[in-house]
Amino acid sequence: MRIERAGTQRWLVVEESPDKLWPLVRDFWQENGFLIKVEQPEIGVMETEWAESRARVPQGGVRGLLSKAFDTLYSTSERDKYRTRLDRTAEGNGTEIYVSHRGMVEVYTSKETQNPGSPGATAWQPREPDPELEAEYLRRLMVRLGAQEEKARTLMAASGTQAQPQQSAQPERAQIRKGVDGLEALQVSEPFDRVWRRVGLALDRVGFTVEDRDRQKGIYFVRYADPEVEKDTRGLLTRWFSSDSKVKAQQYRVQITQAGAASQVNVLNKDGAADSSKTAQRILTLLHEQLK
Repeated sequence: MRIERAGTQRWLVVEESPDKLWPLVRDFWQENGFLIKVEQPEIGVMETEWAESRARVPQGGVRGLLSKAFDTLYSTSERDKYRTRLDRTAEGNGTEIYVSHRGMVEVYTSKETQNPGSPGATAWQPREPDPELEAEYLRRLMVRLGAQEEKARTLMAASGTQAQPQQSAQPERAQIRKGVDGLEALQVSEPFDRVWRRVGLALDRVGFTVEDRDRQKGIYFVRYADPEVEKDTRGLLTRWFSSDSKVKAQQYRVQITQAGAASQVNVLNKDGAADSSKTAQRILTLLHEQLK
C-alpha cells in the first residue's frame, strides 16, 4: 500500500482488486460506527449516513481550529458523512481508494428566546470538507487492510511533507478560461490520469451524485441540485440530509480531455452538448475551488 497526494487530496493505492477490497471497506466503516447509506459496487461508490462524529477523531491541527471557530458561533453539534470511491488503477492490477468528507454544523442563530431559560433558535450550516479528517480515515483504513500502525502513520506523514514543495512551485494548478466560442472551461496543468482522479474526488467532496463514469471517454455522469435555483434554507438542508429535496437535481456530464501536457474540464448537458447556463458555470467554479 502507498499514499499519493495532489494538493489537499490524498488517496490510497492498494495492490488488490476492487472486488476483494469492497467488503473490507464496508466492514471498516461499520466498525467505526457508521451506517452505510449507498452501495454501488458497479461504479465503486460507497457512502455513509450522517453521523455525529466529533469524538471519533482527535481534536488537533485543522480539526481543533475548526472546533474553536465554531464554538464562537455557539456550536451545538456537528454531523459528518463520508463517501468512499474505489477505482481500478490504470495498469489494472490494483485499486485506488478515495475518502471524501462532507460536514454540517448546527449553530445558534439567536441567544435569547421569548421564553426565559429556553435555548435560542438553531440552524444547520454546511462546513468545508476537512482534508485532515479524510487523511485520518485513510490512515485507519490502511491499518484495517493490514498495514502496521507505525508504517501507516509514517506513510501519511510523508505524503504531507512531499506535497509542500510541489504546492509552492505550482500554487495555481487550475484556471477557468473562456474559449473562442464564449464558453468557459477549466484548464488544469496536469495530465489526464491525474486530473481524472482529482475530479472524481472533487465531485465527491462537493456532494454530486455520480451515476456512472466512462474513463475511456473521460466522462462522469452526474446529478446536481443547484441551491441558487431555489433560495430556501429548508430546501437546502433537506437536500443535504435526505433525498426529499425541493430543488430538482439535473443531469450533467463532466468531461475531461487531454490538452497537450495539461487537461481541460468541460460541463455538458445531459445530452452531451455544450452548456452555457449559470448552473454549469457554478459547477466549474465548485470544481475549480477543489482543483486549484
